[in-house]
Amino acid sequence: MGVRYDFMNALLINPEFPATYWSFKFALRFLGKRAAFPPLGLLTIAAMLPREWNLRLVDMNVRCLRRSDLAWADLVLIGGMVVQKTSARKAIAQAKAAGLPVVAGGPLFTCEPESFPEVDHLVLNEAEITLPRFLADWEAGRPRRLYSAINYPTLEDTPVPRWDLINPADYASMSLQVSRGCPFDCEFCNVTALLGHRPRVKSTTQVLAELDALRATGWRGSVFFVDDNFIGNKRFLLQELLPALEAWQRQGHRNPLYTEASINLADDPRLMAAMVRAGFDTVFVGIETPSTEGLTECNKRQNINRNLLESVRTLQRAGLQVQGGFIVGFDSDGPDIFERQIEFIQQSGIVMAMVGILQAPVGTRLFERLSRENRIRGLSGGDNADSSTNIIPRMSLESLHRGYRRIYEGIYFPKPYYERVRRFLREYRTPEIRQRLQWAHLRAFLGSTIRLGIVGRERIHFWKLLSWTLIRRRQLFPTAVTLAILGHHFRKVYQSQAGSPQPGEP
Repeated sequence: MGVRYDFMNALLINPEFPATYWSFKFALRFLGKRAAFPPLGLLTIAAMLPREWNLRLVDMNVRCLRRSDLAWADLVLIGGMVVQKTSARKAIAQAKAAGLPVVAGGPLFTCEPESFPEVDHLVLNEAEITLPRFLADWEAGRPRRLYSAINYPTLEDTPVPRWDLINPADYASMSLQVSRGCPFDCEFCNVTALLGHRPRVKSTTQVLAELDALRATGWRGSVFFVDDNFIGNKRFLLQELLPALEAWQRQGHRNPLYTEASINLADDPRLMAAMVRAGFDTVFVGIETPSTEGLTECNKRQNINRNLLESVRTLQRAGLQVQGGFIVGFDSDGPDIFERQIEFIQQSGIVMAMVGILQAPVGTRLFERLSRENRIRGLSGGDNADSSTNIIPRMSLESLHRGYRRIYEGIYFPKPYYERVRRFLREYRTPEIRQRLQWAHLRAFLGSTIRLGIVGRERIHFWKLLSWTLIRRRQLFPTAVTLAILGHHFRKVYQSQAGSPQPGEP
C-alpha cells in the first residue's frame, strides 16, 4: 500500500557553503544578510512535489538544522553542489540518526553517487525526468534506490519556484534560470557532462512569470540569471527574451540583472546593447588564462585568436561589469604564469577575479585524461577559488602554491585592488537601470566607513577611492562602495586559503 500524500511532511535541506569566492560571507555582514543566494534548485523541486505534501525548507546558510525540524519530518530531501559536501554529510547523518529516509539529488550526488552509501534514494540528473519516476514509485510503496537519466528534458514544464518557503530578506540577491547547457566544450568543465551542449530555454512567458513571482514577495533587488552561458541561444535572446525584459523593466521595476556568459559576447554589439537595456549590468566570464597555450590545452576555443583585454574593455564600455574566472596549473604553464595573470587582471580592471588552481571534476574530459595518466589524487573539492587540487600537475605543488599566493597578494592586497577598482570605474559605462537605494545599502555604507575607513588597514585607499569617485564618477559611488566591501571579503577568503596574516601592503 502506498504512502498517503496528504500526511507527508517533507523537509528540504540546503547544506551550508564554506567561505569561498561565491559565498560572499564576509561581505554579507555589511548588508545584514544571511546568505548570498537562495537554494534555487530546491525551491524548484519543491514546486514539483505533490500539492498535498506539507513542505519546510531549511537553508543551513541562513539557520542551523534543528531537532524540531527532524521531529516534524517524515522524509528528508537534500540537494547541493560539490563544494557543499562536508555540510551535506552532516545533515544526512542527522537525518539518519532521527530515523528518516533521505532522498538526495543535484550536482553533488549526480557526480559522486558512490560517495553516499547511506542515502536511501538517489534522484539524479535533471529532476523534470527523474523526480516523477521516484514519486510514482514512492506512492506505490516500492521506491528504488537509484534514478538517473541519459536524456535531457525541455524546460517548458519547469514550474515557478516556491518562493513562499524562504524569507527573501535573508538574501543579498535572488536567482532565476533561463537555460541549461553550453555549446562549448572546455576540458575542465562538467556543465556539458551534466546538462549537454545544446542550450535548452524556458519560454519568455515562464521567465516573466518567475520575475513577477519574485516581485510579489516584495523583492526589489538584483536577480542573478544562473545560466552557465546565458548567450548560448542568441536568436532567442534578441528576438524574444531581451525585448520582453526591457518592456518589463519599463513598467517601473528597476531590478538589476546579472549573469554568466562566454567572452564572445563582446563580438556582438547588438546583443550587448539589448542586454544593457534589459537591465543587465554584470557578466561573469571564464577568462582562465592569458596564455594561448593554456587556452588551447583546455579547448577554450572561444577565447583564442582574440585580444582578451580589448574584449573585456568592450564589455565594460557597453555597461557590463566583467567578473572573471582564472586558472593556474595547466600543463603548459611556466614559472612566469603567475606574474602574467597578475598583469592581465590589473590591466583589465576585472575587480572580481576568481583565481583557482586547476581541478578535475568527475565527468570532465580532463578527469578522464588525467585518470589515464595516473594523475588524479582524489575527488575535486568543488571550490573554484581553492588553493588545493585533486590532480598531479606538471609544475611542482610547492611552486604552484607559492605562485597562487603571489597572485592573491598581487590582486587583492589593498594597493593593487583599489587601483584596479579605479581602472574599472574609468572604463565602465553607467548602467541604464539602477536599483533604488534601500536601508541595506545605507547600512553597508555606514559599516564600510567604520570597518574599512577607520579600523581597516586599507583606510587610506578606501577614502581615496570614495573621494575620487565623488569627483570623477559620482553616479557610480554605490558601485565603488560595493567593490570596496567585496575586496574585504576576498582578502578574508585569501587569509583562510593561504593561512596568511591580515594583508597590509605588498
